[in-house]
Order: sequence, then C-alpha cells, then structure tokens
Amino acid sequence: MGKHSDQNAALCPLIEPNNHDSHAVSTASFALILSTLVSVSGSYVFGTAIGYSSPSQSGIMTDLALTVAEYSVFGSILTIGAIVGAIVSGKLADYIGRRGTMGFAEIFCLLGWLLIAFSKTAWWLDLGRMLVGFGMGVISYVVPIFIAEITPKQLRGAFTTLHQLMICFGVSLTWLIGVFVNWRTLALIGAIPCLIQLVGLPFTPESPRWLAKNDQGLACEAALQRLRGQSKDISAELFEIQEYTELLKQFREPSVLDLFRRQYARSLIAGVGLMALQQFGGVNGIGFYVKSLFTLAGFSGNIGSIALAAVQIPMTALGVVLMDVSGRRPLLMISAAGTCLGCLCVALSFLFKDLQLWQSGSPMLALFGVLAFSGSFSLGMGAIPWVIMSEIFPINMKGLAGSLVTLVSWVGSWIVSYSFNFLLNWSSTGIFFIFSTVCGFTVLFVAKFVPETKGRTLEEIQAAINPLSTKN
Repeated sequence: MGKHSDQNAALCPLIEPNNHDSHAVSTASFALILSTLVSVSGSYVFGTAIGYSSPSQSGIMTDLALTVAEYSVFGSILTIGAIVGAIVSGKLADYIGRRGTMGFAEIFCLLGWLLIAFSKTAWWLDLGRMLVGFGMGVISYVVPIFIAEITPKQLRGAFTTLHQLMICFGVSLTWLIGVFVNWRTLALIGAIPCLIQLVGLPFTPESPRWLAKNDQGLACEAALQRLRGQSKDISAELFEIQEYTELLKQFREPSVLDLFRRQYARSLIAGVGLMALQQFGGVNGIGFYVKSLFTLAGFSGNIGSIALAAVQIPMTALGVVLMDVSGRRPLLMISAAGTCLGCLCVALSFLFKDLQLWQSGSPMLALFGVLAFSGSFSLGMGAIPWVIMSEIFPINMKGLAGSLVTLVSWVGSWIVSYSFNFLLNWSSTGIFFIFSTVCGFTVLFVAKFVPETKGRTLEEIQAAINPLSTKN
C-alpha cells in the first residue's frame, strides 16, 4: 500500500482528497484563537518592518544626510538580517520550541526598533534595521509553522493565512501612519506589537506536535485538549500525532544532505520554487519603495500609498475566507495571473512615458498596475507559499527544510530590494516586464508542481507526498 501511494503521489500533481474525518473539529476554542492572535502579532511586526522604508525615505535621507546608495543599504540590510535569522530559525524552533523561538525573535525586533528611533548616525540606523531583520527571518518561519501545528485541518488554511493578513495590516498601517508622523515616531510605534507578543506568549500553549516529538506525551495531550476545548474528544487526533511521531523516531537525525533525497523532491521543489518566484515577482521592490515608485510614475506618493493600503487589507481578508473554500492551487494561480497583469500595466505606463505617449493617462495606468499587483499578491501569493511550506514537510525535516525555504525567500528579497532602485534607474520599463514574466511563469509552476493540501491533516499530507510517512 505504501508503494501504491507513493506512485500515485509522484504521477499526480494534486493530492486526492481523503474523506476520512474521524476527528473533525469545526469550531475554534478560545485558547486556539488567543494563541493564533498572539503569534500573528509577530507577523504584524514583519509587516511594519517591510512598510517602514517607504514613508521614511525622505525624512531619513534629509535628517541623516544619506545618499540614494546609503538608503538602499538601509532598506535592503533588513533582508541581510533576515537571511541570518532564516538560517537559524529551524534549529531554534526545534530546540527551544515554537513559543520560545517567537519570544527570542521579538527581543531582537524590539532592540532594533529602539536603535532606529534614536539613531544619530547611519550605522546605528543600519544596525537597528539588521536586528529587526534577524527577528523577521525567524518569525517568517516559526509563526506559520506554529499556527499550522496547533489548528485542526478544517481551519488550518484560514488560520495560517492570518500570518499574511497581519503582515498586510502591518505594511498598510505603517504606510498610512507614516503620512502623518515622522520616521522616529514611526519606529517607536513599530515596537508596540513586539511588546504585545512578549506579554502574550506565556498564556499560549506550546505546539502539541513539537511536544510529542520531544517525548512530552502528557504535555502534548494537555496542550491539544486546551487548544481543542475541554469538551472535545481528542483521542483520535492525539493517537494520529503520537503514532506518526513514533514512526519518525525510527529514523536517524536528518542532515542537510537528507533534504535532497528523492523522497523529499516534490516537497522541496514546491517549497523552494514558490518562495523564489514569490520574491522575484518584485513584491519587496514595490513594497519597500512604493512612494518613490509612484512619484517616478508621475502620481502622488502619499495618495498612492493610501490607495494601496485600502486595497491590500480587504484582498488579504478575502484570501483568508477563500483559502479553505477554493483550495490552495486555484487561489495561487489566480493571484499569480493578477500580479502578472499588474506588472505588465506598470511596464506599459513607463513605456508610454518614455515614448511621450498618453502622458495624461500613464500615471493612472501605473496606479492601476500597482494596485492590481498588490491586491492580487495579497489574495494568494503573499500567504499561500508560507501555508504550503508549513504543511508539506514532515516534522523531522521541518527545521532544516523550513530554514532552507525561508533562506531562499530572504535571499531573493535582498536581491530584489537592494537592486530595485538601481534597476529602476536602468530601465523602469524593463524591470517591470521582467517581473511580469516571472509572475506569468508562476502560474505554470503552480499547475505543474504544487500539491493541493486543503482539508488534510499534516499526517495525511505526509502519507501522500513523502514516502517516509507511508513506511511500516
């Protein structure tokens, strides 16, 4: 039976739905909601850090006399810190637990925001930005993993997507607030959600799957019961978690090279590919410097930022609603197609401007393109790669695989965010045609390589796509 499952998984890009529902849980307990809200406070910090550089650019460059190159270093050094955070995130989450890792990350974010707020020189500014980035790199891995491990399968997609919704809130509200306050005040405001998560973490249970993996059976049962509600029968779900964990213990501690074994190929291709395409579609270039992008296109930077914020939040919320209704794959393909169209419109806008054609309409075309890109990205491409990443790797490989996937994401983010201003000066038309091409390719990649994981427990997903889970 194990061989038959493996062959089907290798031949078919979709995981066939399993109607087994012996421990269905359709409602969310207070503990589950609280734990999720506390964890996504970290996601909000993530969003504030991404959104910070756009409204702060003119103020910081004026007050600290920075050149464009120096400010590009400040904007992109966030991702250098995130790369380091991504490298250690998986091991940290495996050794000190999901809750401990989130608290550890927030300490760095808090220190970073304070350094930025009280900076007197460029190196203070850069050090603070790098510390925030380190915390972000850890948060970007551990938050979706934690949420995926504590939620029942019927709610997992929507709850995990809250990670992206809070990132979106963080970005959008930072853009809005940045219109009215100076860059130092904006940095202090960014520190507030760090404190909220640090205060809330002691009141949240640890991931039952992490506890089971670390031989804390009684704590695992207690945490699962608390998360599902005291009146719920958790026996079937608890048995499945413990049985799968015991199976994994029969195998040696995995190494980095084990990630590249054939049995994990589908998971690795899907996880790494989605993260790389998400970043090289241009999201962080646009997000980090959207105000200057609107100005270059001939549109008001402040009005464009407000319009962008107004689009992002409802589209991300719609993605949360649709996640467990439409499934991951259809939403990803619609989202990627929308980002392709958005980048194409921005490219055409700059082309018309360069050719002195349709000068009255090209700024509006740029606005439409950026809004279409941002709205479409928020619908699926922003959240779903992180959801997929949290679902497709077995728990014994999650630390290594999650670190690698998150590292790929942040390396791509650094490349795009650092080079964006220079590429914009090289050819504003050309760079958006490139982004559009990448987004178009993403549709094909999803159709070919990304599995559908809606409505399956994490253990059922492993049994379908990773042969390790089907061995007896």
